[in-house]
Amino acid sequence: MGVNRPAQPASRRRGTSHLAPASHSSPSHKKRGDLAPKTTPTWPPEEDITITVAPAENRGSSSPQDAKMLVPPDMLAAQSKMVYQLNKYYTEKVQARKLQTSKTIQEVCRVVQDVLKEVEVQEPRFISSLTDYNGRFDGLEVVSPVEFEVVIYLNQMGVLNFVDDGTLPGCAVLKLSDGRKRSMSLWVEFITASGYLSARKMRSRFQTLVAQACDKCSYRDSVKMIADTTEVKLRIRERYIVQITPAFKCAGLWPRSAAHWPLPQIPWPHPNLVVEVKTEGFDLLSKECMALQGKQSAMEGDAWVLSFFEAENRLLQGGCRKRCLSILKTLRDRHLDLPGNPVTGYHMKTLLLYECEKHPRESEWDEACIADRINGIFLQLISCLQCKRCPHYFLPNVDLFKGKSPSALENASKQVWRLTREMLTNSRNRIGRSMTSLLSSTLVVGPKAGLNIEENIDTEMWLRTTQASRRECALSYQDSIKNL
Repeated sequence: MGVNRPAQPASRRRGTSHLAPASHSSPSHKKRGDLAPKTTPTWPPEEDITITVAPAENRGSSSPQDAKMLVPPDMLAAQSKMVYQLNKYYTEKVQARKLQTSKTIQEVCRVVQDVLKEVEVQEPRFISSLTDYNGRFDGLEVVSPVEFEVVIYLNQMGVLNFVDDGTLPGCAVLKLSDGRKRSMSLWVEFITASGYLSARKMRSRFQTLVAQACDKCSYRDSVKMIADTTEVKLRIRERYIVQITPAFKCAGLWPRSAAHWPLPQIPWPHPNLVVEVKTEGFDLLSKECMALQGKQSAMEGDAWVLSFFEAENRLLQGGCRKRCLSILKTLRDRHLDLPGNPVTGYHMKTLLLYECEKHPRESEWDEACIADRINGIFLQLISCLQCKRCPHYFLPNVDLFKGKSPSALENASKQVWRLTREMLTNSRNRIGRSMTSLLSSTLVVGPKAGLNIEENIDTEMWLRTTQASRRECALSYQDSIKNL
């Protein structure tokens, strides 16, 4: 079910990086559509639900007139109202969040740039790559409005093999191609006796340098190192947390553990976009990997975490995908910032990518469809939370919920269900109340918050509706709404 790995350019890198792919067998992967394991529902609906499924040859082929006839007028009115309220929400809430986040980024990056300048004075090999390109900083990721990650791209001399054999889920190692070239490497003291460039050793050295820089920089009264972690984390003005991660950019390469992407039977993304994404490559980060926790591997400390940050952003260009992500992140920050941090912005981004596969046509990403897409993503999120599994988009063997508390995931599923239910329908009039009142309110967190999903509806049924065509979705919605 995988695809042949395209031939890679011999040396296409940024800076002076030289990483050569090593030859290994490709691991097996689950089918793309299986976001969560299929389990037998434990809470059957009070009434039987009949889902009318169109023949396979006719799915997705119904005309807009047919689809319109299948949808009751009150549902069409509710959908139009929801689109209007979403646009209003975007203008009033999302844009305000983006503006405030932009101001915070400028403030945070001034401090981080000053710290990294001091690091470079102490150790010229750690050259800061945090540069402002018209308000956009290369390597900066917004985790939340108060939490950020800055990736520092390093130069690398000497030829290293990129080894990705699937034994370290979500990770890979860098190994000297020839032991006699050890002295030629820029990072010779971080290479183990076995010839691996140790991510942990490099991060430990970088952490020491950053700690010293914090005491010397111009903002020393405003920035402090966060202790009790192997990561390099700063607390700025007691309000913001910034993680600084050393990394290598691997342009022109594509990891073997992601060689199955894209699946041949899925028409999205377009082949030209696939070429662009794979040419852009990926990053190798020196950070702790949740996927390796609990695994007794001798290479765990040497492993580098695979990151597809730029590839993901490239895939989300076009249509209302970016707009959809901004709304999802704002909803998450305002209503799903729960104890244990079970739902993150990255979970939203991942499910958005899966939604792009389920709805490959560009017409399905018009602004008029944004309410449908957000509903689909929330319904998928409920299923993943209930099954306690959320596969990484490019690396489906990596579970993004690993390390999360089961009780936190269960509570989050109820919170997401409540939010979804309010957006879909009001149980009294079945038309949908104003999102303005919903999204401006504060949801209560705790045992009394939200609805008990087990008493209302089968989450697996909702999951199937997100995977069905628009025609099937309309029929399923009519049946399911009777049980609310």
